[in-house]
Amino acid sequence: YMKKTYFASDSKARLCVEIGGRERELLSLLPEGSRGNGYSLYVGIPFCPTTCLYCSFTSYPIEKWQGRVDEYLDALFRELEYVAGQAGRHPVSVYVGGGTPTSLPAKALERLLEKLTGTFDCAGAIEFTVEAGRPDSITREKLEVLKKYGVTRISVNPQTMNQKTLDLIGRRHTVEDVEDRFLMARGLGFDNINMDLIVGLPQEEAEDVRRTMEAVKVLGPDSLTVHSLAIKRAARLNTMREAYKDYKISGTQEIIDMAARYAREMGLEPYYLYRQKNMAGNFENVGYARPGKACIYNVLMMEEQQTIIGCGAGTTTKRVIPGENRVERVETVKNVEQYIERVDEMIGRKQELLSSFPLSAV
Repeated sequence: YMKKTYFASDSKARLCVEIGGRERELLSLLPEGSRGNGYSLYVGIPFCPTTCLYCSFTSYPIEKWQGRVDEYLDALFRELEYVAGQAGRHPVSVYVGGGTPTSLPAKALERLLEKLTGTFDCAGAIEFTVEAGRPDSITREKLEVLKKYGVTRISVNPQTMNQKTLDLIGRRHTVEDVEDRFLMARGLGFDNINMDLIVGLPQEEAEDVRRTMEAVKVLGPDSLTVHSLAIKRAARLNTMREAYKDYKISGTQEIIDMAARYAREMGLEPYYLYRQKNMAGNFENVGYARPGKACIYNVLMMEEQQTIIGCGAGTTTKRVIPGENRVERVETVKNVEQYIERVDEMIGRKQELLSSFPLSAV
């Protein structure tokens, strides 16, 4: 069917079928009835240490917003309180992303998690993820805060383990920083650590990707997401195209296959995938995980199998309409200042959606 309908190659069809079977197993773990009336919670923290060359996410340099972080959290807390009252205190999964949540100062991060765990039953969720994506945002104090509030899954995302590439794409940390923060998290007892990598970064060849995979293999993450570079409209690689016109971007099937082989050698199995527009080489993003370490939120979000309520600047709420095979969406403004000023309007958008298609609040 995959070959005849979508002209998929044998290898792509096999990958889709393998992942489809694994997704079914993961979805069978959900509490009964939660796919129709339950929800998962996404909390957006739109700050990062710096903005990477390829990035198009809602992300602003934390240095410029240090004085207004508490204002942002105040607005975010209003949204969270509304969601708990409207949809219930028991999300199936909780995912704090961004941006980089750990770019928040330690006290602000603790304030966020104290509010989040006090408003929702995060301990009762299947998983509680916080992206600690940028190694230059991670400190022992922040990791201890994540542990204190019961976070079960984190990401330490190098994108590449080649220093020249890290410098080129604007990530102000070293390869040694990645290794140090990963081992620090392991030492504090985190047993579900994800790493994100990007294939097709500017100036990287197959040998560069091989070195990255060798370095990651030594660390032994519990899950690994291999992205193919997607140059989005808002990324500097696109908006400042003339400045970067000489940068070579090469993503090949051979490189993708090599990354997949390394993942399987690490005992990681593919469990979800998705495509994006403008991907280098027209490839896909694939998530790999050890048995029992797959991220259920990723499956729910990408396959639109459950309502996702997003709170914070730049987030999207997707209400899956039971029995109708469709999804209704509402967006939240991306600009942080606009979000702070218009948070009541953002709550109103959710209220209109959730009143039209109510969830069973518990």
